[in-house]
Amino acid sequence: MNSMKNGDVLLKTLMGIPRAEGSAGISLHGRVLNEIGQSIVRGEFLPGDQLPNADDWSASYGVSRTVLREAIKVLAGKGMVESRPRTGTRVRPRKDWNFLDPDVLVWRYGSRTTIEEARSLFELRRAIEPTAGALAAQRATEQQVSELRVLLVEMEKAGDDGERFAIPDLAFHQAILRMSGNELIGSLAALIETALVISFRLTDDNPQGQHHSLPLHRDVVESIATRDPDATSKALIILLDQAEEDVRSALAARLARRG
Repeated sequence: MNSMKNGDVLLKTLMGIPRAEGSAGISLHGRVLNEIGQSIVRGEFLPGDQLPNADDWSASYGVSRTVLREAIKVLAGKGMVESRPRTGTRVRPRKDWNFLDPDVLVWRYGSRTTIEEARSLFELRRAIEPTAGALAAQRATEQQVSELRVLLVEMEKAGDDGERFAIPDLAFHQAILRMSGNELIGSLAALIETALVISFRLTDDNPQGQHHSLPLHRDVVESIATRDPDATSKALIILLDQAEEDVRSALAARLARRG
């Protein structure tokens, strides 16, 4: 259950932070990184735009050029900007951005998340999880199935407490990826961890709570236990469809409150 402990740490970090703050934390470097990253993601700087020079930004943020250079270096590593002699630092095309980077995900999926953006998360999950589940139905050990049942019990105990429910839920979906027996797919468990957490966080305002998804999770476990790949794949698609509908309901409720 190490993945559940790791998930607990990530969930408390992401679900407890302000909506617009990235995982970089609240250090001086992190604050500057978050503010510049969010500005780019929000479209305040468009692809091809040149960012302000280091002197201007250092004065604006009240930080040294060294701190600013480190933030720009991190953004370059995420594929968001590039720096060249004489031309300065420019925003790169969105196609070059690493959208699975944890910070980029958090910057993108904040309080202004749209239904279209949420759909992208579930398209990613549908491309991976049903296939992983079908393989898990063929390869999972009895011990692994038992671990899924334990996670079901934890979800049941959490009831409609979204934060408590999300911890075993995250571990559940990551476990299925690893149970596929394919090391490449298993590695995706860590790669899409933040994407999973964000998709859970988007249901915070869901009027129906979380408890109603338990039977759908149970169908997945039983399909794996009975070694039925097709049924497992279908059960995961149904679960993801319902999860996306929950997100739509939550976003609609959030929008209604603003109106």
